[in-house]
Amino acid sequence: MRFSFIHAADLHIDSPLIGLKLKNPAVAERFSHAGRRAVDALIVETIASKAAFLIIAGDVFDGSWKDVTTGHFFVNAVSRLHREGIPTFIVKGNHDAESVVSRDLPYPGLVKVFPSNRADSFVLDAHRVVLHGRSFPNRQIDEFVATYPARRDGWLNIGVLHTSLDGRPGHVGYAPCSEDDLKRFGYDYWALGHVHAAEIVHRDPWIVFPGNLQGRNIRETGAKGAMRVTVEDGKIVEVTPVTLDGARWAHFTVDVANVGSENDIVARISAAIALMHGQADGRPLAIRLTLTGSTPLHNQLVARREMIEDDIRALALQFGEDCWIERLKVKTQLPPRPVASLSPAESLEIDQLLEVVVKDPDFASMLAELVETVKAKLPRELHEELLEGDLHQALADEARAFLSGEIS
Repeated sequence: MRFSFIHAADLHIDSPLIGLKLKNPAVAERFSHAGRRAVDALIVETIASKAAFLIIAGDVFDGSWKDVTTGHFFVNAVSRLHREGIPTFIVKGNHDAESVVSRDLPYPGLVKVFPSNRADSFVLDAHRVVLHGRSFPNRQIDEFVATYPARRDGWLNIGVLHTSLDGRPGHVGYAPCSEDDLKRFGYDYWALGHVHAAEIVHRDPWIVFPGNLQGRNIRETGAKGAMRVTVEDGKIVEVTPVTLDGARWAHFTVDVANVGSENDIVARISAAIALMHGQADGRPLAIRLTLTGSTPLHNQLVARREMIEDDIRALALQFGEDCWIERLKVKTQLPPRPVASLSPAESLEIDQLLEVVVKDPDFASMLAELVETVKAKLPRELHEELLEGDLHQALADEARAFLSGEIS
């Protein structure tokens, strides 16, 4: 007997795409339905592939709904599977825990939601499959995995769990456990959720994160989707990613070392945009570009960054209205030069002046207060970016380059 099932997680329906709205509301509006398009693609794929069932391992929703249409959309989606005779199995995660989204939805009979007060099992007799799982009663869960039931011999055992496992970068610890903890159950497949990067953690037994269905910010780049799992004679033989996202984030580094002019830099950027646009397969695309390398144009690039960013946004729109430059970052540096060749701007002892400012405790206090004010207004997903590296030194370096670029 051969069949397949689809393993998805972290749909975060109607979660905003962080970082676009602040820059261009019109662009954000065009991107805003990407999450729903991804869910539609998941349903279409499940039906088209004649999957035996669908697993959603937590965080169907991003939190409490802003309006009831969010819940209605998802009920309609899984009802399409119900009408095709395809069961859906769901655990609630930290974002849609019982205490967060307390409203019950009128799911059709083939949609099974694991309880939160205990781990439970659902069986599919026709395929000799038993699924074990438990929903989150609230956001903070510690002793959780130990409550899962023992393996049922003679069946294909699947554990459905929303967890950070033993920790992944950028993810808060929820239902913490180790690979060894999961292996001890003897299940054939662990359908995990919570971590937004797809990862096959282990084979035999299979321990799998499918990643989130739709990237939500620039830290969630590349193709997103679910996993198609193939079973033959009661044994899992293949786990394959399926791309389902409705929009795409990309981050591309452009090396501008030894490039002679700003026009040449723009030409390299144009080639990078064309490459990424082609890889997006017609999806709306938000691109971050980072310029690196040692170049005499460094000061000019820093001083003119916003103007160059505007120019390449216009350039990107040549590929279509859904090709957007999320941000241009300048991480270049000046080539080393002998003291005798310093320009008049550099001879003004800019370095010494900036050094005094950076070491001033009053400046440090003011900067820390400003960072906390900005941080409080930003989504949590952008906190790490705000605080990356040595902020004092980064600001001093940028000020130096900007002043030199403006004066020269």
